Amino acid sequence: MGDKRVQRHVLVTGGAGYIGSHVARLLIESGYDVTVIDLLREKGGTGNRWALPKGANFVHGDCGDPARLEELFGKPSSSSGRAGSAPREEKFDAVLHFAAFILVDESVREPARYYENNVVSSLRLFEAATLAGVPHIVFSSTAATYGEATSELIAEDSLQRPVNPYGASKLMVERMLSDLTTATATNFVGLRYFNPAGAHRSLEIGQARPSASHLVNVAAETAAGLRTKVMIFGDDYDTDDGTCLRDYIHIEDLAAAHLHALKYLEGGGASDFFNVGYGRPYSVREVIDSMKKVSGVDFPVETAPRRSGDPARLAANPEKIQRVLGWKPEHNSLDTICRSHFQWEKKRREEKL
Repeated sequence: MGDKRVQRHVLVTGGAGYIGSHVARLLIESGYDVTVIDLLREKGGTGNRWALPKGANFVHGDCGDPARLEELFGKPSSSSGRAGSAPREEKFDAVLHFAAFILVDESVREPARYYENNVVSSLRLFEAATLAGVPHIVFSSTAATYGEATSELIAEDSLQRPVNPYGASKLMVERMLSDLTTATATNFVGLRYFNPAGAHRSLEIGQARPSASHLVNVAAETAAGLRTKVMIFGDDYDTDDGTCLRDYIHIEDLAAAHLHALKYLEGGGASDFFNVGYGRPYSVREVIDSMKKVSGVDFPVETAPRRSGDPARLAANPEKIQRVLGWKPEHNSLDTICRSHFQWEKKRREEKL
C-alpha cells in the first residue's frame, strides 16, 4: 500500500525566533504539519515562547543536541550507518534550519562560540537528517558570506569572502551541506538573506531579540521609546552620504521565499543557492529618515566610528530567485518595512514582550 499521508511533516529549527516563527506560521497556513524545535530564551536561546505558531508540535531543546536529534530522527544503525526506527509513525519530509547566532559584532568578539553553534550544531543536524532519509533541507544562509561587494548587485556566483566570523560560519555550513547532500539522496536550497525587517501583518509576531543591532530594529525601538538614540557607525564610507548601504527585505516576503524553496524541492528541483533581496540598497541615513517619517518621531541620532566587520555595500541581484523559484516580493518599500517594524515595536512596548 502507498503512503496515505496528505500533509507533509516538516521540522523547523529555531521556529520561535524572528524568521523561523514567520516561516513556521506560513507553512501551517499552507497545510503542512509543523514540528518546531527551539531552546527558548529562558533556557539560553533567543526564541520566545509567545512566538511559537499555533498548531505546531513543539520540542524544547537544542537542535545540535545528539539526544534531541535521536528523539526526532531515530538512532542510526551501527552496522549500516542508515537510520533506525524513528520514534514517530512518520518521518520528516523536510527540515528548515534557522537556529543560529547572527550578530556580526558579537561574532567578532566571540568567534569560537559562533563556530560551535552555527557550524558544529548544523553538522549534527544535517547528518541526522540525511541518515534518516529526509529528502529536503532548506537552509537559512546570509549575504554576509559574500563579504565586500565586488559589483553593484551581488549574484549567486559572486566571490564569497566573508569579513566576519558570522559570515564565515555560514559559508562553512553552505559547503558542508553541499558535500553531505552530494553523498546522499537529500537535496537542498540555501537562501542567502540580505537584511530582514518588519513584522507580520497581524502584529502577533516580530523581532524581539535582546540587544538587537540591525538598523531598522534599532531605529524602530528608538522611535517607540525603547531606546534613547540611534548610532550611525561610520559616516566615511565610499557611498553618496558616507554611510553603509544595505538591501532590506520585509519579513513576510522572506517567509514566502522559504515556501517557494520548499515547493521547488518537492517538485524535483536541484540543490542550489539563491539570494533573497530586492536589489535596491538604502543608506543608514535613508533608513533613519524613513523611520522618522512613518513614526512621526524626531529621535536623536549620533555618529560613532565604524564597527569591525561591516562591509560598505550589500545588495542582491534577485533575478535568479524570481526566475527559478517564481518568487515575487509584495512589500518592496522602505516606508512599508519601517512602518511595519515601528508598529510592532509600539506593541512590544505596550505589552512588554
